[in-house]
Amino acid sequence: MADSVSNAYRRIVHTCRSVALGLLCVLLAACQTATALPATATPPTETASGQPTPTAAQTEPTAATLPLPVVQEYPVAAGAHPHDVAPAPDGTVWYTAQHQGALGRLDPVTGATEQIPLGPGSSPHGVIVGPDGAAWVTDSGLNAIVRVEPESLAVERFPLPADTGYANLNTAVFDKAGILWFTGQSGIYGRLDPTTGAMTVYPAPRGRGPYGITATPDGQVYYTSLAGSYLGHIDPHSGEATVIEPPTSGQGARRAWSDSLGRVWVSEWNAGQVAVYTPESGAWKEWDLPGTAPKAYAVYVDERDKVWLSDFTSNALVRFDPATESFESFPLPSPGAAVRQILGRPGEVWGAESGSDKLVVIRYPSE
Repeated sequence: MADSVSNAYRRIVHTCRSVALGLLCVLLAACQTATALPATATPPTETASGQPTPTAAQTEPTAATLPLPVVQEYPVAAGAHPHDVAPAPDGTVWYTAQHQGALGRLDPVTGATEQIPLGPGSSPHGVIVGPDGAAWVTDSGLNAIVRVEPESLAVERFPLPADTGYANLNTAVFDKAGILWFTGQSGIYGRLDPTTGAMTVYPAPRGRGPYGITATPDGQVYYTSLAGSYLGHIDPHSGEATVIEPPTSGQGARRAWSDSLGRVWVSEWNAGQVAVYTPESGAWKEWDLPGTAPKAYAVYVDERDKVWLSDFTSNALVRFDPATESFESFPLPSPGAAVRQILGRPGEVWGAESGSDKLVVIRYPSE
């Protein structure tokens, strides 16, 4: 009788252990499934030809499967050091391969990239998409504005006037009338009429420094001077620039972007701040980025008037909500990413990681 009871007891204990082990396995499997949803999708691998091979992360839209916002990186050619980035109307993304004298194009669906050589000596800095759908590049190596046709990939160059000297071309923007305005850190800004090819270059107040540039919805053009630490307003008729002083002295105004109300947002590199200028009142307001000793490089305003910045110190993209005056930080997966420019389209913010040879996108719910 005792042996029977003992055997029964052992069978019960064995059964309980089996059930407990089974439950533990189920829980572990569930945990592994949950942690398998990374903040950054797996990057494409390269084939022998150098072209990325599509992975599940690229063939299945991340935004459809992961909670938003989602951070995803895409590798580009090694040594390209992409400086600026511009999402195109067809869903692809342009980038300047600054160290390889080329304009690159990424297909986010497959992860594949191609690069279009811009000419001997090229060192492209900025890229934007024009009203004509083409890519427009400020090329400091060629000392020229370069247009790349998106379908034929034909390259057209608009050299600066011969007496300009080396301009160290930086950034460009189209105004409401379709005129391309651009900056050069050597101390110039200028305009190009794409229909006629006519170009005029102007000396900037205080010399060296013109860097970022933006156009407001009503067609006003503003640029920032990094070395001069000011915001400049360009008269589109005379071409004359007026200096507008931010509140913080020596702040290092680096890039600028207009919101839908025509306010001009400025990333202040030296001060680690974001500032906004309201043209109607002439008022300024500034905020410190979060963290210790931040370095605000790029600035971009999305379709919801949320302000995005890149912070070199924290290696992150930072989103600022003007309504609540609050920041949210998105750490970048690659160390030393060095995002020097941000641009986007509804639901997406793109950056060029010059320090890691990658492009990065943050996908978020678009209202």
